[in-house]
Amino acid sequence: MPLYRDAAIVLRTHPLGEADRIVTMLGHQRGKVRAVAKGVRRTRSRFGARLEPAMVVDVQCYEGRSLDTITQAESMATYGEAISRDYAGWVCAQVMCETADSLLDEGEPNPPQFRLLAGALSALAAGQWPADVLMDAYLLRAMAVAGWPMATRDCAACGAPGPHRGVHVAAGGVVCPSCRRAGAWAPHPDSIRLLDALGESHWSTVREVLGTEGAASRRREVQELVTAHLQWHTDRQVRSVRHLDPDLVLTGPGPVQPTEHAAPSAETTGQ
Repeated sequence: MPLYRDAAIVLRTHPLGEADRIVTMLGHQRGKVRAVAKGVRRTRSRFGARLEPAMVVDVQCYEGRSLDTITQAESMATYGEAISRDYAGWVCAQVMCETADSLLDEGEPNPPQFRLLAGALSALAAGQWPADVLMDAYLLRAMAVAGWPMATRDCAACGAPGPHRGVHVAAGGVVCPSCRRAGAWAPHPDSIRLLDALGESHWSTVREVLGTEGAASRRREVQELVTAHLQWHTDRQVRSVRHLDPDLVLTGPGPVQPTEHAAPSAETTGQ
């Protein structure tokens, strides 16, 4: 059976038998892979702690018919260890990893999605920006790369130039007055502004909105819009979204003075 190596992000794991674990990973070159890590649930496992969600590893596997088998794993970035110290950040990381799992099919290389998730987890581990803001930026970019961009300026239905006040999830984003239908949202203008800035990686605008008096309400509104867009347009529901308590997420680490913090790198947005 052929061996291969790849840099991979651990998306999720689940037990197999008494000592093994099935690990779902996003490889830089191989795309999404499911592989068995034998004996990792034993206390003396050589690399069990390296194969946890949000960790980046240099992994060696040999191919199997339905599942590959991990023979070696070396840590490249221990983002999961840093993120797990904050519950709100960890929930956001779980949503990111599950979203990547939901958007990708096995065996289809997708380096842009790998870079996007790796950059987002790196920024989340650094803790300089609110976890929910980084999560929303990641979700918007991941959906765009996957083919489901959220319209934040021009009307999603007819293309009429914006800005527009209404948002219709089924239509794919903001809608003009002529295309607005029952059930459309009417977010605050600053929520639309924040939504657009996150999707376009305009971090200076993000700082401005985060510095306004109503920033907490804007963040809650944007989170609701982004996760609604995600759940509507993906084939599989991202179950970890239900663990997002807006009040709890907003207590997570983030800039008290947003203007003092550098913007996340281009890798955070997959650009």
